[in-house]
Amino acid sequence: MNALRNTVQLIGRLGQDPEIVSFPDGNKLAKFSMATDDSYKDKDGNKVERTYWHNVVVRGGLVEIVEKYVAKGKEIAIEGKLTNRSWDDKDGNKQYITEVFCNELLLLGGK
Repeated sequence: MNALRNTVQLIGRLGQDPEIVSFPDGNKLAKFSMATDDSYKDKDGNKVERTYWHNVVVRGGLVEIVEKYVAKGKEIAIEGKLTNRSWDDKDGNKQYITEVFCNELLLLGGK
């Protein structure tokens, strides 16, 4: 069961083109937001659709795939793990973010 701990699988579309960050040592990472959709029927039987946004970070060899083939609107499937981090903004307020660190990526059909 340890293999199932902190595992996230998502299928969705990119909300914007990936941001590629290059480091002095030659390493890169890619960051983008990804939308997933869900729907349910409310108490009156009306269909309610919701969109969830996920912050995704890609490192290592997958960054090349993201650079070449992934763009805004592209449908992809990812697998990774949830991470949380915090920082102090310029006004001294604590900011928090939850990100999915992607370790597998699959390009799907569509745009």
